[in-house]
Amino acid sequence: MIPASVIEDLRYRCDIESVISSYVSLKRAGSNLKGLCPFHSEKTPSFTVYPETQSFYCFGCGAGGDVINFVMRTENLDYRAAIETLAKRAGITLPDDGEYQRSDGVTRTRVLQMNLEAAKFYRKMLFDDNMGAAGRRYFIDRGLSMMAIKRFGLGYSPPSGNRMLNHLTSLGFKPQEIQTAYFAGKSERGYYDYFRGRVMFPIIDVSGNVIAFGGRVLDDTKPKYLNTSDTPAFKKSRNLFALNYAKNTDAGYFILCEGYMDVIALHDAGFGMAVATLGTALTDDQARTIKKYTGKVVISYDSDEAGQKATARAIDLLEKAGLETKVLHMEGAKDPDEYIKKFGKEKFRSLIEESRSKFDYVLENTMKKYDLANDAEKIRALSEICTYIAGIHSSVERDIYSDRTAKAFSVDRKSLETDVNARIRKLSREYDKKRRGELIRITSGLADRVNPDYAKQPKAARIEESLLGILFIHPEYCMRPVDNVPLSTADFTTELGRRLFAKVAEANGHFTLGLLGEDFTPEEVSRAGGMVAARNELSDNSEAAYDTFVRSLRKETVKQGNSSDSLEDILRRKRGELS
Repeated sequence: MIPASVIEDLRYRCDIESVISSYVSLKRAGSNLKGLCPFHSEKTPSFTVYPETQSFYCFGCGAGGDVINFVMRTENLDYRAAIETLAKRAGITLPDDGEYQRSDGVTRTRVLQMNLEAAKFYRKMLFDDNMGAAGRRYFIDRGLSMMAIKRFGLGYSPPSGNRMLNHLTSLGFKPQEIQTAYFAGKSERGYYDYFRGRVMFPIIDVSGNVIAFGGRVLDDTKPKYLNTSDTPAFKKSRNLFALNYAKNTDAGYFILCEGYMDVIALHDAGFGMAVATLGTALTDDQARTIKKYTGKVVISYDSDEAGQKATARAIDLLEKAGLETKVLHMEGAKDPDEYIKKFGKEKFRSLIEESRSKFDYVLENTMKKYDLANDAEKIRALSEICTYIAGIHSSVERDIYSDRTAKAFSVDRKSLETDVNARIRKLSREYDKKRRGELIRITSGLADRVNPDYAKQPKAARIEESLLGILFIHPEYCMRPVDNVPLSTADFTTELGRRLFAKVAEANGHFTLGLLGEDFTPEEVSRAGGMVAARNELSDNSEAAYDTFVRSLRKETVKQGNSSDSLEDILRRKRGELS
């Protein structure tokens, strides 16, 4: 465990305003700072940084904590790795306490060490005169230059033997560790190489670490691709292939592709802004990651049916993240790699300049999907587009798109607008109904998964959170007796509250939110951050306020006694079924 004194020194040297400002554009709002949350998509700033308490909280998605928790979330790091990142930034040497291995598995550091050794091994195999001939031939036949092969660190895994398993074992890694890092599988006969007979694509993060691999067969054998699954060093839903290079371009946009080869071919042709997802459809996290580096994306997916479906989904996620989105329209080739080989890179550059807006894409695809000579199908096509227009927030955009749709379908614009407005009213009613249900669940505490005990005694739980918020800001109050009796875990009504208080008490007046990282989930840390934010918004966090909350909590605890009511009993009582 890292000493509290080290954590405190780290927080002091890594001022939260300075660190977060390197990720988020912040504006002064009184004594605090506000910006657009990096953890969810929003157009109105709800992300607040509190310099006085060195904490942050988003009132939109509930993410909160201190500078350590922020780095953990932003860089997809575990607790130890986030501390190492900040220590490096601050020039602090961390105490040596061994591997810091978690009880539940292999450390991120250990996986990164294996990944680096594996990348070197695969590269060596590719350039081995005998072993790598098939791999080299595959890349050459696909038109990759030797410069691209070396720049992306491409490699090859031989088709037979447990060469990687034996190699990593010889370096001191245990078979269980090798399996955790996805270089080995396990059968009844023992461990075996996970990647065999495949060309290998290292996945490198923005810090230059090899975090994972993708492997492709040399023929049409299934599965065509094998990818590293989530490990302590890698989460595929948050990372992107070639982002380490694309982030350094000044093109003003990214090209989003489906596969590794498309990206490498585009980089080789001079389009260094290309990135790709990692064997999965685009995710919310990946869209928000892209938003950190650019404000515009050109989607370049395959033109087949699967590619079109993926395009439609990607458009929604990218625009939800606040990115301007356009779609590449290719004819005569199924993907960018093939198009550039057929028509050249200048022609491809022209395609980018002529890429379609989201509405153009939706309108064109909808008109292709239906037989517009058939009245029934034409009505279905118009209904689909009207529903799409109704979902657009901007009235100016709706006006422009309604006009273009009416002209494209040769229908009366006023009739089309009537249908659009009817759908807007329907969507509004559905939203209001859903929101009312959410508010009922939230205010009753029944939707609380972070602190499930909240619903049993909501009044006591609210007092408890206020009290903890004060303690997080003034941990020295923990040792202050109230009515001659010090606060203890017995005064708290929820299991989460007891655990949080115990952590504050353990720190002996030197508590920081960063100390929660090892023993609490990210959601629990965010909840604690919310408690701090609630107190930051109020002026009275004095000893007198603390005393008042302690007395109120004790009063509620006595009143409730040791109630063992189940959640079902609570719900029945609310409905009046129990006396």
